[in-house]
Amino acid sequence: MKKLYFLAAICVFFTFCGKLSAQETLKSKIGQMLMVGYLGTSMPDSNYSETDTLKADIAERNLGGVIEFAYNLKNPAQMKLLSGNLKALAKTPLFISTDQEGGKVARLNGSNGFKASSTAYTIGTVYDKADSTRLWASTMAGWLEQTGINVDFAPDADVIVNAQNPVIAKLYRSFNKNPLKVAEHAAYFIEELHKKNIISTLKHFPGHGSSSQDSHLGITDITNTWADSELVPFRELILSGQADIIMTGHLYNAKIDTLPATLSRKTVQGILRDQLGFNGVVISDELSMGAISNYYGLFEAAAMAVNAGIDILLYKSNLLSDSTSLVRKLEDYLEQKVLDGTIPMSRIDESYARIMELKNKYFAPSGLGSLSASLRPEKFELKGYPNPFNGMIKFQVKIPSSSASSLKIYDMLGRQVASIMDENKTSGTYYYSWNAPELSSGIYIAVLHSGAFTQASKIMLLK
Repeated sequence: MKKLYFLAAICVFFTFCGKLSAQETLKSKIGQMLMVGYLGTSMPDSNYSETDTLKADIAERNLGGVIEFAYNLKNPAQMKLLSGNLKALAKTPLFISTDQEGGKVARLNGSNGFKASSTAYTIGTVYDKADSTRLWASTMAGWLEQTGINVDFAPDADVIVNAQNPVIAKLYRSFNKNPLKVAEHAAYFIEELHKKNIISTLKHFPGHGSSSQDSHLGITDITNTWADSELVPFRELILSGQADIIMTGHLYNAKIDTLPATLSRKTVQGILRDQLGFNGVVISDELSMGAISNYYGLFEAAAMAVNAGIDILLYKSNLLSDSTSLVRKLEDYLEQKVLDGTIPMSRIDESYARIMELKNKYFAPSGLGSLSASLRPEKFELKGYPNPFNGMIKFQVKIPSSSASSLKIYDMLGRQVASIMDENKTSGTYYYSWNAPELSSGIYIAVLHSGAFTQASKIMLLK
């Protein structure tokens, strides 16, 4: 069974990186939760105010990452030099991200020294072959590695529900109309990224495939079109342990919440974390898109997203309209919201820990992984044993320390079908039985929460 650990490896990471102080400030933690775009294709002279701001954001404000658009990327040599210069400024290893799905959404293409790439639809539906998907994913992963980009906002895990969808189906960004096919090809894609040490991003949670609007322009209402099956690719890749980052879409579903997904705790915490068991990094889609900016203030939306459970806030620019640093003002604002109690300090600590764990995994010097593994709680464990003779499953649960704990069962559409345990537990081993006479044989998902730790496992109910 796959174990999903929430690692407390922060002190080890900083010991090896040797650049940050042991006592991290609140602002420096918030800085890691921000990712911004910027103008330019190089690091201009020091009298260039925008780059001064970007330099300060990275070097002094502990900015967590940057996103690069087509206007930043001229040719392979320029990209590699730019990535190196950006990374050299960072005290904490820097996320350098771009959108490289293939096809129409591919920042590395024939215009800047690479070549046109196949769309997800072509490789996932027209070809529908593992070799084709792996070939294109491997090729693009090589381009990213060559240019120093370490985070790909791909693959797209949306399912084709509405064939007239203007931003998914019409742009051929989805692999397939079959959710399991989407999961299959997304898994091939991720595996090839990982071979080049590139971080993957699944998007757009909880599923953009049924929409008829473009969230770049305004509200995207999926209340009457969204289907539970759109969760399947996300669930499969979470259970397989392949999901590094998951990006939320600015998608409104009145049946879930009165807020769009990026600002909705019911969606991020309730569905993505509690139901699906995802314990990795969650990033917002770009927060100045019309679906957010037309209805919420810039700073208001930032606080709402953090409280919803978003770990990284994504913005297309590092500057406000008055050419001042967005990063500086967001750090000031979010720090004040923590100090006045609007945002719990625990939310910042949770996000910071997830981000540092991901950076530790991909960017730490060799040998660090084995050290950080020693910090995993040995007692945190979930095991399920099916009994084919009476339809009962027995669970063995090991709790690392006294904390609020729960063990819940979900079907493959994300619906809770049983709550086995939900109470405060002391450290120790516990045993539970689940008898479900009303449920049919099949695969279900058991999700164990205990304090900061989460584990999700597939279980088989046999009758």
